[in-house]
Amino acid sequence: MRKKERALAIIACLEQDYPDDLCSLNYKKDYELLFTVRLAAQCTDERVNQIAPALFARFPSLEAFAAGPVEDVERLVHSTGFYRAKARDIVAASQMLLADFGGKVPDNMDDLLKLPGVGRKTANLILGDVYNVPGAIVVDTHCIRITNRMGLVDTKDPPKIETELRKILPPDKSNDFCHRLVLHGRAVCTARKAKCEICSVAPYCRQFVGK
Repeated sequence: MRKKERALAIIACLEQDYPDDLCSLNYKKDYELLFTVRLAAQCTDERVNQIAPALFARFPSLEAFAAGPVEDVERLVHSTGFYRAKARDIVAASQMLLADFGGKVPDNMDDLLKLPGVGRKTANLILGDVYNVPGAIVVDTHCIRITNRMGLVDTKDPPKIETELRKILPPDKSNDFCHRLVLHGRAVCTARKAKCEICSVAPYCRQFVGK
């Protein structure tokens, strides 16, 4: 079975297994997603969702974030780890969004990458979730691990994985595919052990079938 055919079969399995609630981060405004993704680096989405309500209550607008003080942001995001860098990026990004982008989260990769703390993973997530841009591919640890196990890619390099997946995934399915990999990675294809015996994707997975 060719990679494109296998990818379509895998997508169908994951769509059946995880039909709803794909993004596990809670947000109401576009910039809130941008900031919660930053906070989720080296932290669980569950922890971010726990601290986010207090953060956004204390800073209810971009203007409030931009005015700081950064120490207050640090205190509220402390439990997510690397809190000084995260707080600094959130305040700086707020200032840039207001000064350079009219208070709106950019809708293109080049401008998103100008924002402090934003890399291709975050930018692709914003493009896919906020702007529904076809072909958005979020390469996180789950995506790296599972796509290699499945045999869809043969590299651990995120930019190369993004390029390879873009060749075989339908553009209108790619963003949701990446979200479903996260859910599948937490429930079945975990970092510690792949639970192949209960995995619906197993018949199309290189690790399971051995080719």
